[in-house]
Amino acid sequence: MKATEELKREHEAIKEMLGILDEMAARLEAGEFLNTEHLDGVVEFIQVFADKCHHAKEEDILFPAMERAGIQRERGPIGVMLYEHGEGRKFVRGMKAAVERFKSGDEAAAGAIVDNARKYTELLMQHIHKEDNVLYPIADSTLSAEDGERLAEAFEKVELEVIGPGRHEQFHQFLGRMAVEYPKGD
Repeated sequence: MKATEELKREHEAIKEMLGILDEMAARLEAGEFLNTEHLDGVVEFIQVFADKCHHAKEEDILFPAMERAGIQRERGPIGVMLYEHGEGRKFVRGMKAAVERFKSGDEAAAGAIVDNARKYTELLMQHIHKEDNVLYPIADSTLSAEDGERLAEAFEKVELEVIGPGRHEQFHQFLGRMAVEYPKGD
């Protein structure tokens, strides 16, 4: 299997969480009560699963391999993806800070949660589309089978050493629970 296939599978989980986040934002906007543990869990999923794990695989492993193969960073697709990762992190920091204020009783923080959640979701949906349909096909056509094997091994190392054994599965279990709590179109 190509290393990019693993990243695409992770994208599916991230997109599912973005749908959940969108539903949470809609409920907050409608003035509904949200379990703050759910908000904390979604922020943790984004910070650890999407950023610390998935984006680390791209930034620390895939992108450097693509650069070594001749794909330029600046003014190229890698530079765009790195920029968007940074923008996403800003929205997540804003969302996390707003969740903390909300948990402290600041009901007005709900608007900041909604704003950051919507901006993050919009950015990431477009970002994932670009990676799946532009960046990863470039990687697949540029990198050798041996490169792919090295990437897959390095990805496994990230799973074990960066986020820890079993965490990936825990995040998928959390995702399943949240999908029940916040179904699409509810």
